[in-house]
Amino acid sequence: MRLTRTTSALTRRTLLRALGAGGVLGGLAGCGVPGAYVAPGDRAGPDLSADDKRLTWANWPLYIDTDDTDTTRRPTLEACRGRTGISVDYVEEINDNDEFFGKISPALMNHQQTGRDLIVVSDWMCARFVRLGWVQEMDRARQPHVTKYLDPLLSSPAFDPGRRFTVPWQSGITGIAYDRRRLGRELRQVSDLWARDLKGRVTLLSGLDEAFALLMQGNGVDITAWTADDFHRVVDQVEAYVGNGQIRRFTGNDYTKDLVSGDVLACQAYSGDVIQLQADNPDIRFVVPEEGAELWSDSLMIPDRARHKTNAERLVDYYYEPEVAAELAAWVNYVCPVPAARDVLAASGDEDTAALAENPLIFPDDGMRGRLAVARDITARERVEFARRWNKVVGL
Repeated sequence: MRLTRTTSALTRRTLLRALGAGGVLGGLAGCGVPGAYVAPGDRAGPDLSADDKRLTWANWPLYIDTDDTDTTRRPTLEACRGRTGISVDYVEEINDNDEFFGKISPALMNHQQTGRDLIVVSDWMCARFVRLGWVQEMDRARQPHVTKYLDPLLSSPAFDPGRRFTVPWQSGITGIAYDRRRLGRELRQVSDLWARDLKGRVTLLSGLDEAFALLMQGNGVDITAWTADDFHRVVDQVEAYVGNGQIRRFTGNDYTKDLVSGDVLACQAYSGDVIQLQADNPDIRFVVPEEGAELWSDSLMIPDRARHKTNAERLVDYYYEPEVAAELAAWVNYVCPVPAARDVLAASGDEDTAALAENPLIFPDDGMRGRLAVARDITARERVEFARRWNKVVGL
């Protein structure tokens, strides 16, 4: 098995634009459109898998392993076809959670096929699909590797207890990145962002779903069960730090440019991005604060009326085999949802690849795992109010 590192993760994550909810999408996700909900008995369509060994999979760009010399080839997918006979039409069409939601929602709310058997979106968006009844429950009898190897930290988010409808594709941590050389000291707590010598040299993420959990953890909040009061307290604090100039600006993934240039000394950041930045600048550090950090996922789902449900379930399970998960992790450099893949990488015989097994931003160690949590998502009823207040502070 060939295991190769890649630098694609930074580019892939840069494409993420979490725009929050508003307008038509926000209303649809709420309770104001009764016809949008699909009852469990109306979600399945005829499954052609037994006679039609194929499926269509929609994913984000640069989120799967590719061949060194031919980027149109995807080794793990090709190996899956050789083993199962399933041919995959792999479409890199997801650049934004809300945009993709808007693309396929008309079909789903009208009980029609989307033309896709498998999709990958961020867990906060998965929550919307699950609440609307727009995804099918997976048959774990066809997924023994998911059952055995799924990381317990990711196994039961609030929006999908027991992961009946979703399976993590890749995960990451939202924590703090900083330049140790320029700053001249370590950062250990969320409150360190508010130090006087960092005034005007701090950025936060602009997306509501990306930003709020870490800031709540800085207040000692259990993000698996946070409240509206916890949210408004955070926004009050952020508003004050904007007002006094502590926060330089709010960013998408362009925070990486500010950190590299030295315009910013500390920022809210994604673990996968920092792994890539460290390849060129080992002084850039990533910290899971003492108060904790958010563990998030982009997850696989089978939409309603999918024509190849069984094929999709088999493909998902294939990627949970430790050897396959290891090959994927060596390319994308996110937190691997299959901890058993660590041993595969460690035994690879390649020095660089084996080093990935010791990287806590891919395989968090026990100390870090104890500080990670999956945040309760923002419900449909909360979203419009919360997004309106957050976006006003951020300036969106």
